[in-house]
Amino acid sequence: MNAPLCLIPTAISELFCQVTDTGKITLADRFGMMAAMFDDTLTEEDRRALNCILQGIRRGRYQVVDELSTLA
Repeated sequence: MNAPLCLIPTAISELFCQVTDTGKITLADRFGMMAAMFDDTLTEEDRRALNCILQGIRRGRYQVVDELSTLA
């Protein structure tokens, strides 16, 4: 039995702000993005934010790191 996926309503916008501020995608960020992509109720705005992050990774604008968090 699979547990239902329930994202926090502001999770994607906060993720987008954190990534654009730090320039880093952490392990936790990657798992959050993966979970969000499987959410059928994701808004168009959230989908655009995720696409911007992915595009930033492809263009080298954001650094993918193996840290769990960017917080010190």
